Amino acid sequence: MQNPFLAKGYLSPKFFCDREKETEMLLSNIQNGIDTTLISPRKLGKTGLIHHTFYKIAEEKLPYNTIYVDIFATLSLKDFIKTLAESILAEFPEKTTIGNKFMTLLKGYRPVITYDPVSGLPQVEFSFAIPSEKEYTLKGLFAFLNSQKQHVVLAFDEFQQITAYPEKNVEALLRTYTQQMHNISFIYCGSKKSIMTQMFTDVARPFYSSTRQLSLDKIDAEKYSAFIREKFAPAQVDDDAMNYILEWSRLHTFYTQSLCNEIFKMKPKVVTLSIVRMACREILETESSNFMQIRNLITDQQWLLLIAIAKEQSVQSVTSAQFLAKYQLGSATNARRNLESLTEKELLLETIGLNDKSYSVYNVFLSRWLEETY
Repeated sequence: MQNPFLAKGYLSPKFFCDREKETEMLLSNIQNGIDTTLISPRKLGKTGLIHHTFYKIAEEKLPYNTIYVDIFATLSLKDFIKTLAESILAEFPEKTTIGNKFMTLLKGYRPVITYDPVSGLPQVEFSFAIPSEKEYTLKGLFAFLNSQKQHVVLAFDEFQQITAYPEKNVEALLRTYTQQMHNISFIYCGSKKSIMTQMFTDVARPFYSSTRQLSLDKIDAEKYSAFIREKFAPAQVDDDAMNYILEWSRLHTFYTQSLCNEIFKMKPKVVTLSIVRMACREILETESSNFMQIRNLITDQQWLLLIAIAKEQSVQSVTSAQFLAKYQLGSATNARRNLESLTEKELLLETIGLNDKSYSVYNVFLSRWLEETY
């Protein structure tokens, strides 16, 4: 029997919990010609939401072609163009009518096209002599999608990555091209809230006020509880066990799914608190070597700050005299510097409220391990 708690990827609505409101909003934006900015911390389910929305489009036979482009690993505009081209080919294989036309267009840019021996998916390599060739190719890829009879939905994941490219004009270039594409709906996804917010709300930035923003939050506890009970059936889940699952994983989608996945592997007839705790210990023991590697990558003071925030679970006043003294973290200046470094490394998550900011350890399992170990 397949484990119903997916720790990665998307299969179908059967394995997907809630997000009904967010799915409806995305579909509404697509149907009304509105581009969307989707922001959430890593592993909270934004990629799953995109694929769930695309599944719904296919299931309901809505008149849209859907393309997902993950640019997290890209380091330059050249990488961006390569990834976009490969994503188009993955959606429209060469044997299809659209795929054949796209391959003909692509060959005009003289790329080297190979095929992954494992997945069979096409891999594209471009060689650009001058910057204008990149811009010409990128414009051509967008224009091809825009020329299709059926509307295209194009989702870029980890879109904030373009701000790290060595080319300085990427934001302006993409905004110039995308605003001309009336047959394409764009979804810009990102996990670095501060960067994504600046990109789309700063009046001086090219993408200013060009999209409708959608922020992803944690799934409601009651809805997640009902989903978990349904997937464990016919096994029963004790109330204490359920409460511990949701509290220990902090309702963070990936960690809740991973914990339930570990429990399901144990094939219990009744999910009790002791079984859940056993699964938690197994996860932390398995991950401990990875966590120790993190220790070797940061300074002693950064490690102490990470431990302190893990023990508090969430901290607002990291530079307060009381917090610094309690955990012997040194001066406020050093603590602020370490806080910025850990946040930049995505070891700490900055959550911005209406009136303040709070910080927590990004990886929930790392946070729980630090709590128990120190």
